[in-house]
Amino acid sequence: MPAFQIRLSLFFAALLAVVALSVPSAVMAEPGPFSGLAGNWSGSGTVALAGGPRERIRCRAHYAVGGGGNSLQQSLRCASDSYRFDLSSNARAQGNQISGNWSEASRNVQGVLFGQALPGRIQVNVTGPGFAANLSLTTHGDRQSVTINSAGAQPAGASITLSRSK
Repeated sequence: MPAFQIRLSLFFAALLAVVALSVPSAVMAEPGPFSGLAGNWSGSGTVALAGGPRERIRCRAHYAVGGGGNSLQQSLRCASDSYRFDLSSNARAQGNQISGNWSEASRNVQGVLFGQALPGRIQVNVTGPGFAANLSLTTHGDRQSVTINSAGAQPAGASITLSRSK
């Protein structure tokens, strides 16, 4: 290759590097914390009812992710022999901070959520009229663990394992 073509190739490589470095960070930013959640998930676990009894519970979840992985619309439906809930939430991530709102259709209650995203884990506090709980969601590929703990509410907590539907 002649020296002129080598210098021209190096010039274009350097120009490409300068352009790549000057692209706004939002364009080259890491995917948001909800990026790996999109799709349908299902599974089972247990729900602890106030007063102590535990029941098996089956759940289905759907996550719609947008904004480069920084916005999430989620629906979660779960049922046991004597308990059912239909939860929807909308959340937005800004950096590692998460905020949004939620509603539960069968009881006609709603509230807010806030928390943080860590690598492979989302931890949020959910609050509403007469209700407060901590929710932890850990994702490893196509498997997800959800733990909910509430104080003095019905249910007292839940532990659910979900798998992404293919």
